[in-house]
Amino acid sequence: MIETDQAPILSACGVTKSFGGLRVVDDMSIDLAAAEILGIIGPNGAGKSTLFNLLAGAVPLDQGTIFLAGRDLSRARPEARIKAGLGRTFQIPRPFPRMTVLENVMTAAQNQHGESLVSALIAPRRVMREEQANASRARDLLDFVSLSHLEDQPASVLSGGQRKLLELARVLMAEPRVILLDEPAAGVNPALLDLIIDRIAAINGLGIAVLLIEHNMEMIARLCPRVIVMAAGKSLAEGAPADITRRADVIDVYLEGMPA
Repeated sequence: MIETDQAPILSACGVTKSFGGLRVVDDMSIDLAAAEILGIIGPNGAGKSTLFNLLAGAVPLDQGTIFLAGRDLSRARPEARIKAGLGRTFQIPRPFPRMTVLENVMTAAQNQHGESLVSALIAPRRVMREEQANASRARDLLDFVSLSHLEDQPASVLSGGQRKLLELARVLMAEPRVILLDEPAAGVNPALLDLIIDRIAAINGLGIAVLLIEHNMEMIARLCPRVIVMAAGKSLAEGAPADITRRADVIDVYLEGMPA
């Protein structure tokens, strides 16, 4: 756990979830410091993605608590967690394929008055100004992730790596304080991997904390000063990547047979 005088930006304590009698996440606790990048690694079936679903509110907790900046989100709905500043991406990106790349980013803007029929009818100019501001911000974010040249293209034309970049832009549109990144390197060709790593580091440089699930140990080593290893739903080990990868218990459950 973090040893600091400052309260963590995200704190999960005793988080537990079972499915059909199988305890998939078992009494997990995590403290994420503000502006930290914390990596979570572990074998398939360790419970990593279920942990993310619990943090994001996609599935309910059986036990435990989740706090974001001191606010209890343990029973909050996913949309309430987004509004509170908790964003997440998915291992398999989910863009709206028929919408343009720009429109995909704009959908993530929060508190849009145009979503209300009443606001659209009684304050159309306000809604128009808001739409223009959102479009401008979305274009800035597309420039940030090097997708500006594709803003008018349908999201269906994007490669796997470009869809990962689009997800980064879309999650930033919601102005999060913490981002949960689920395997951002999965399915990405080497040409885009460096760009994705660079953009994640830049996002963190803006003061946004990142909790990162990843199998790509190069990405983990480059981005994460601290790593938690999950196995069988529990925390097996915690420490610097270079130290973690030398531990015999970690090698036994996760790293054995992987190329050096």
